[in-house]
Amino acid sequence: MIYVDPKTLARVNQWLTPFFDEKTQHEIKEMIAYDPEGLEDSFYKNLEFGTGGMRGIMGLGDNRINKYTLGKNTQGISNYLKKQFPDKEIKVAIAYDCRHNSKEFAKLVADVFSANRIKVFLFSELRPTPELSFALKYLGCQAGIVLTASHNPPEYNGYKVYWEDGGQLVPPQDGEIIAEINSLKYEEIKFEANESLIQYIAAEVDEAFAKASIENGTFNTSKEAKDNLKIVFTSLHGTSITMVPKVLEQAGYKNVFIVEEQAEPDGDFPTVKSPNPEDPAALKMALELAEKVNADIVIGTDPDCDRLGVAVRNNENKMVLLNGNQTMVLMTHFLLDQWQKNGKLNGKQFVASTIVSTPMVEKIAEHFNVKYIEGLTGFKWIAKMIKDFPELVFIGGGEESFGYLVGDFVRDKDAVTATLLACEIAAQKKHSGSSMFQYLNAIYEQFGNYREHLISVTKKGKQGAAEISAMMKTLRENPFKEIAGSKVIRIDDVSKNETTDFIKQETLSLNLPKSNVLIYYTKDGSKIAARPSGTEPKIKFYISVNTCPSAKASEGTQVEKENFEEILQKKIDAIATQLNIS
Repeated sequence: MIYVDPKTLARVNQWLTPFFDEKTQHEIKEMIAYDPEGLEDSFYKNLEFGTGGMRGIMGLGDNRINKYTLGKNTQGISNYLKKQFPDKEIKVAIAYDCRHNSKEFAKLVADVFSANRIKVFLFSELRPTPELSFALKYLGCQAGIVLTASHNPPEYNGYKVYWEDGGQLVPPQDGEIIAEINSLKYEEIKFEANESLIQYIAAEVDEAFAKASIENGTFNTSKEAKDNLKIVFTSLHGTSITMVPKVLEQAGYKNVFIVEEQAEPDGDFPTVKSPNPEDPAALKMALELAEKVNADIVIGTDPDCDRLGVAVRNNENKMVLLNGNQTMVLMTHFLLDQWQKNGKLNGKQFVASTIVSTPMVEKIAEHFNVKYIEGLTGFKWIAKMIKDFPELVFIGGGEESFGYLVGDFVRDKDAVTATLLACEIAAQKKHSGSSMFQYLNAIYEQFGNYREHLISVTKKGKQGAAEISAMMKTLRENPFKEIAGSKVIRIDDVSKNETTDFIKQETLSLNLPKSNVLIYYTKDGSKIAARPSGTEPKIKFYISVNTCPSAKASEGTQVEKENFEEILQKKIDAIATQLNIS
């Protein structure tokens, strides 16, 4: 017999009161009788806000996404909005993705807001997440919600919460809202909609967003260059199909080949194991189409269209997938180069990235005399930088997990505009007789050969959470003195907001909010970060290594890189083996 914690049973009993509908109560009783293990996992805790909002498995219980948990969170946000804006007509915008129940959940959330006398702008159809961030600012809203679980498996859903600046919630507001939610009883949720306060939106916002995307994502690429570029695009059954093809067409790109088998929005994601552009298998069908049509570039976006995966042709004319760091390096260098050529750089701009992303972005920023600002994992921190440094102009920023943001018209990662930017780079480089691949190698030659590798370890459920906690505890309490043969010279423990320099024998404060992240730095320039995911049952290890190229590139040719590629891979393998995560 499986043990169920008494605290969990107390939570369960709350759901067996008359406020909860009969179907819900019946299904809970079934779980009590036949699935006590599932009951424990469904009720043992409340879903939490992580780096990307609240995300979880759909089902019954406090630890699941359902009518009541979404309703309670929305009621808490409604109460908080009224306290923060007592003298305003409060307005919120709501969007949703392709997932099962997303449309119904979006209407549910709209109902609760409207029941609290809050004006709601609800997208009539599924739309990309970055368009919600744009719509919030465009319509003058105080908050926004997107019903999405990004690239998680089909059984997941959730929502991201945005504030009036267009960015996701950050401290202290997230904590204040959580406190507001936790102070509520389910019985306080107002579910009865005021339909007069719900306004459906689509075309006007679509047109304004597309126009802004083109203004920010295009850089004087000639018509000839655009006409000469062949693009394969896949939406991976997600929301980007509603916007990306339209934006590419309006920007002048005519040779766009869509993977039709993946163009229909579908929460089952039937053609992929995971709708995650970080996973090479997700772009398999797109790569096959690229060979048929001899495409120059392949782009795939995740279900809510905030991240993108890119593949380009190498010097042997074979398609190769870029990782998120490589895409970010290309985009950042291109943007700064364009700004410099146009005489717009004056020391009052900045680019941004995160503590687990490649160090190359900072080196590129230094070269262009542009300020570099680094934050915690999660794009909400990059959005916060834009707000915190109003004296600086934000050019662009990204993170290793395939997200990038161009300009300030959106304040979340934006795969619509990033897709357009990638095509601009590819078109210009091809037109000049080069390629994106050669461009990346030229950047490596100039700034050093950096390679990054991500290893994710999945640990599901309550037991998995305990195992992840134990792994982090071991890394902190028994730190490595040497990793892959190189001495550890510094450790950053972001949970304590401190950095320890073993060469200078000193410990100083970090200028970051506290977070459960631990970073090792070694003498040979390697960087290893460990971080439990805020939205998935995973612990992630980010490995960055670097070395000098084995040979210089001659005019117009690729850097001869076989030797240093082998060296870099051996470093990565050795680090993974020592961490026992290979």
